[in-house]
Amino acid sequence: MGLGGGQETSSFVSDFLEKCGGYAVLDGGFATELERHGADLNDPLWSAKCLISSPHLVRRVHLDYLDAGANVIITASYQATIQGFEAKGFSKEEAKALLRKSVEIAIEAREIYYDKLQSRRPVLVAASVGSYGAYLADGSEYSGNYGDAVTVETLKDFHRERVKILANSGADLIAFETTPNKIEAKAYAELLEEEGIDIPAWFSFNSKDGINVVSGDSISECASIADSCKQVVAVGINCTAPRFIHGLVSSIRKVTSKPIVIYPNSGETYDGLTKQWVQSSGAVDEEFADIVIGKWREAGASLFGGCCRTTPNTIRAISRVLSNNKSSAINEDAQMSSKTEMKIFL
Repeated sequence: MGLGGGQETSSFVSDFLEKCGGYAVLDGGFATELERHGADLNDPLWSAKCLISSPHLVRRVHLDYLDAGANVIITASYQATIQGFEAKGFSKEEAKALLRKSVEIAIEAREIYYDKLQSRRPVLVAASVGSYGAYLADGSEYSGNYGDAVTVETLKDFHRERVKILANSGADLIAFETTPNKIEAKAYAELLEEEGIDIPAWFSFNSKDGINVVSGDSISECASIADSCKQVVAVGINCTAPRFIHGLVSSIRKVTSKPIVIYPNSGETYDGLTKQWVQSSGAVDEEFADIVIGKWREAGASLFGGCCRTTPNTIRAISRVLSNNKSSAINEDAQMSSKTEMKIFL
């Protein structure tokens, strides 16, 4: 389900949301699900390692989330970079093939899922692009501190080839995820324009205080950069504790009218040095889903999912609550219509 037929980028998500009934469900944590299925991700490539060693597990996780109700599945390319694959001994052409493979597996999973259904509900494949900090694998994706030597041009050069490959891979859109600072958001926006990338994209940022992105840059300023980019069709937050989401959505809504995408983590905190998740009270699946409807939707978000440590059960709960909400809205509209008709009749 790509743009196709000359569809304008600006209407891409709004048309998709209309087909979904007003709200869409994203998938959830990917790497943690791969680990649950037995994958060992103690590697600089992280989840992208499975593109090499266990593509069947990547497909299985995609299918788990489709079965849970996801309308958007995100590829296992978050930490897949040409530079990262080359560091593991792969040639540049092999690295490019692995990037394409991440999208091919997701598309294949969608087709397998469709083959099981009598009717096709809308499902998009989003090609994931992780930050420069994700490639460094030193925790800087959670601090946004790249040092003074890293400039917008440095970041554009780093991301350029990967973005071009993913843009022509058959994905429906590109998801620039866990963006930790405004310099990388600016690099993405300039890169999309310079390369004439014509498939839609979303920018999502991460925060640890509910006010700024993790670097300390203003979320409003970062969202404004995304809003100014014509290829960007949605702006949002991922890999952030649920307790911060409402305020961040409100801040984003003040600077953009584009759809807002929200996929927080479970509420636990990732320690980039030990590469472990630190437990917190977190939110169980049903509570997580209730927050989606009770606060984030009212604040202006329209695409909902989960990030690290969320599971298919989380997504199933979100899907169920959103479906119930859609049904309630339809019933309310029907009741209003009935009352109007009765008044006319009387």
